[in-house]
Amino acid sequence: MKGKLHDYHLVNPSPWPLLFSLTILITALGAVGTIHGSHISKIVLAFGMSSVSIVLYKWWKDVVTEAIRDNCHTEIVKKGIRLAMAALILSETMFFFGFFWSFFKAWLFPVYMLENLVPSKLLSWPPSGITKLDPWSIPLLNTVILLLSGCTLTWSHYSLINDDNKNTVKMLGMTLLLGITFSVFQAIEYLHIGFSFRETGEKAIYSSNFYMMTGFHGVHVIVGTLFLTICWLRAKRNQLSPENHIGFECAAWYWHFVDVIWLLLFFFLYWISS
Repeated sequence: MKGKLHDYHLVNPSPWPLLFSLTILITALGAVGTIHGSHISKIVLAFGMSSVSIVLYKWWKDVVTEAIRDNCHTEIVKKGIRLAMAALILSETMFFFGFFWSFFKAWLFPVYMLENLVPSKLLSWPPSGITKLDPWSIPLLNTVILLLSGCTLTWSHYSLINDDNKNTVKMLGMTLLLGITFSVFQAIEYLHIGFSFRETGEKAIYSSNFYMMTGFHGVHVIVGTLFLTICWLRAKRNQLSPENHIGFECAAWYWHFVDVIWLLLFFFLYWISS
């Protein structure tokens, strides 16, 4: 900040916002193609997800450099970062609000199937042909895993505030391990579930709601895991302190948001509605 007459951070030109948008577009195109059975789209999806991870890593690395080398993160800048993170979480909440609205409409206010444009059959929930989900198997296990990850993350944050870097690194590493385990179990669930995203007829409304809600949440878990990985690497290098850990704080907010969304998914999607 030497030579500056203000405490604000005037951001230098960066390629990462544009590249992040492009990689997200590639990932979305690959996901849509994969859903419709295109084999080449699987390669596009893998490329897109890898590119997103690389861009996020590079982007966060630049942010860390601005904070450590250039001392750009003044108290005013930190307030702005917290406000931006709160706005991001609010916007993500609106995404899930829309998905839950669709789910509750289909579950609590079922529609009629049309035959020759005439209502003929009131849909049941879950629709006939859909294998009911067992909430007490993988979903319950994943719930316990995410709740434990929230506890270990809070423990890590508490250790950081008390200048205990050893436990900060240890508990943050445990949180990462739990997050990765959650994603692995969700992938196993998808492989063995009794319906696909490509269902038609009365089964389509259930499968599309299920995969959109759990899949979108799963993407958030992966992004949160990447976010916490950066924090873990910084903690191992002693770059976090009780006074300066705004990145860790934002990552913790994001992860706890992911926890809350999963609890709602487990309670309503897996348990009550089944």
